[in-house]
Amino acid sequence: MNASQSTRFMRAVRITGHGGPEVLEPADVAVPAPRADEVLVQVSSVALNNTDLWTREGAYGRPGNPGATSGWRGPIDFPRIQGADVAGRVVAVGAEVEDSLVGRRVVVDPAIYDSEGPDANPVGLMGSERDGGYAEYVTAQAQRVHDVTESPLTDDQLAALPTAYGTALGMIERGRLGKGETALVSGASGGVGIALVQIARARGARVIAISSGPKMDAVREAGAQEVIDRAGDVVEQIRAAAPEGIDVALDVVAGELVSGGLPLLREGGRWVIAGALGGYDVTFDVRRLYLHNAQVIGSAMHTPTHFELLMDLARRAEVHPVIAATFPLEQATRAQEELARREHVGKIVMRP
Repeated sequence: MNASQSTRFMRAVRITGHGGPEVLEPADVAVPAPRADEVLVQVSSVALNNTDLWTREGAYGRPGNPGATSGWRGPIDFPRIQGADVAGRVVAVGAEVEDSLVGRRVVVDPAIYDSEGPDANPVGLMGSERDGGYAEYVTAQAQRVHDVTESPLTDDQLAALPTAYGTALGMIERGRLGKGETALVSGASGGVGIALVQIARARGARVIAISSGPKMDAVREAGAQEVIDRAGDVVEQIRAAAPEGIDVALDVVAGELVSGGLPLLREGGRWVIAGALGGYDVTFDVRRLYLHNAQVIGSAMHTPTHFELLMDLARRAEVHPVIAATFPLEQATRAQEELARREHVGKIVMRP
């Protein structure tokens, strides 16, 4: 297939506005044509993320107005095809792209960056600021498509990587987690949480993870040396598990955990935040910050450098994403409802 073929149609699921699951709409839409610097990817698997729910709900707020209905980085153009995490095969290329990419198995970096450099910051996301992978085909810039043809991971596992593992690796890199350090992972049974546990262990860190009842065994299996029950007194359990303190907190929960946990950081400790499942309105004693040379670090996804590191891990199968459930594309509503219940461990994937 080449980029000049006449218009064809594909199945897709898109959102028609902000709201509940009812705004998810199956549709037949034109197969997108790759621009000169793009490729067309036939989607094999697309993984779901919390950002799918929050984008659909408009739950991100805006600077100065945290309660405003908004997409990831502002207003969204509707209708929008959701889905940031795509694994598939290149079936067409734009005029400026090498034909050798056709037929290759790839993972798409879903970030839209603020510059072309290796340390660029993400300012947009596929499935939010542009159409994504809840479809049979999606376009992407050729430089954001990574060849993983030789990876032993399945397409479902590869699709689980971009947002969850990219976010996790971005947190670990920004938090400068090193071998022998003690890491605290919150929300450890979720997609990002499991990724944090696996990558932190691969780095040689000691991992203390926070989870709940029936999910705690799965978090241990992912590599956590200690698992804390969030139903109990979390701060006291952390203090008992790490009497010498925490070097790096990898936190997707925030809320009260930040207030109670910051004093548990060791000298020069880093508290990295990439989510607010426990609430965004946080207070803490700033004396615990400056007197101990601690840092609070915000981390949104990954840089191009981080993503290339992640793809190297994927090619060598040094991480093994846990797949909780798979759905056909037509059951996108059911898949998002399953995600929202948070009863699963690992990633939920759809197969167009």
